[in-house]
Amino acid sequence: QVQLVESGGGLVQPGGSLRLSCAASGINFSLYIMDWYRQAPGNQRELVARIIQSGSTNYADPVKGRFTISRDNAKNTVYLQMNSLKPEDTGVYYCKANWLFHIYWGQGTQVTVSS
Repeated sequence: QVQLVESGGGLVQPGGSLRLSCAASGINFSLYIMDWYRQAPGNQRELVARIIQSGSTNYADPVKGRFTISRDNAKNTVYLQMNSLKPEDTGVYYCKANWLFHIYWGQGTQVTVSS
């Protein structure tokens, strides 16, 4: 059974930092492209960051220079370090695993940036 379990969300003030984790089980983690998405109320889910099998990364323009995605294949875990958080970063953050036609999503973790 495949599971992706996100953690690390919470309430943080503008300018603060959070580190999200997504622990995967039931898959050969190193084969998968790993993504972080987010969804704000009333908005579509959007791609925030991607890390491929080689470790190369891509970021959405609104988070470039503030967020960092990384992976630890030994721990089957992908991380999202979020710095200089803004109120517009508020939303539910989801991790996604993608390899060929195998796609899996986590249940999401809430991030709220507010003073």
